[in-house]
Amino acid sequence: MPYTLTAGTGVVPCEPGRTVLEAFLRNGNWMPNSCNQGTCGTCKIKVLDGELDHRNSPEETLTADELAAGFVLACQATPRGDVAFETPATEEPASTHVLRDVVVTVAEVRDIAADTRKVLLTADEPLEFSAGQYVEVTVPGTEIRRQYSLANPPSEAKELELHIRRQPGGVASEWVFERIDVGERVTVTGPYGDFTFDLEGTGPIVLLGGGTGLAPLEAIVRQALSLVPDRQILLYHGVRTCADLYDVEFLRELETRHHGFRYITCVSRESGGDRDGYVTDAFLEDVASAKEFTGYICGSDAFVEASVKAFKRRRMSPRRIRRERFTPAG
Repeated sequence: MPYTLTAGTGVVPCEPGRTVLEAFLRNGNWMPNSCNQGTCGTCKIKVLDGELDHRNSPEETLTADELAAGFVLACQATPRGDVAFETPATEEPASTHVLRDVVVTVAEVRDIAADTRKVLLTADEPLEFSAGQYVEVTVPGTEIRRQYSLANPPSEAKELELHIRRQPGGVASEWVFERIDVGERVTVTGPYGDFTFDLEGTGPIVLLGGGTGLAPLEAIVRQALSLVPDRQILLYHGVRTCADLYDVEFLRELETRHHGFRYITCVSRESGGDRDGYVTDAFLEDVASAKEFTGYICGSDAFVEASVKAFKRRRMSPRRIRRERFTPAG
């Protein structure tokens, strides 16, 4: 029998064994969330009444003092009965979507860069999401789920595009690079994440991506250009070698059709890109002031930290900086 969860965003049922975050999102009640693995702390909330199993909540994210004060990580904690929460006073996104399980069919798999594959999935029914969000893919034959950003815009709700880089020893990598089959049936769960495109803004935007961090940025660029075709957009893609670049032809073609869009490749360990070195250096050279810009960043922790610093050096408002960090699989 479901438990009852009560918070400022509403009252929802929660099946035993399901996390607090998943229960709220599946019932259409928004709650801040990002990594969904307990490493970012975005979903931290305070328990007012009731008991929970904290499962694998890491001490680096949820300290002993916070535990004693009643805090939990909603993405990790599972209720042991009815629970009441106090949620942080955060601004709800303009567009929110119900978390759902969707069965998809593998439609296409192809190599696009060194150790990187594009996987196209056709969903049995549309999956509503915002540009920038991600899904969790259940690896066939296991109960393991892995997270991948959606590279397609929300207008393509039945054709989901993932960019997957090989991770040595990874369960999902072994499936994607060794035994995935076109026509295979897979379950994806989503959408997750607070890294979303600002539908209300119309000013210039700049996007910095490292490696397959390009995926959600492509979704954002495509939606932004569909709404305002002549919008000023700067997209920087940083990789180590030219072999790591991908979707170059597609993005160059976007440049020819949209005069306000610029795509800049940055290669750090050899020559051959538009710029030698790092995306942050190229951005700082190109933009004297980012005061009117909205910024989007996706990459590793170090990449995100360096990019945030670069944006702030060019006077970008902190509230206009949106970021998505790669999270190692737990």
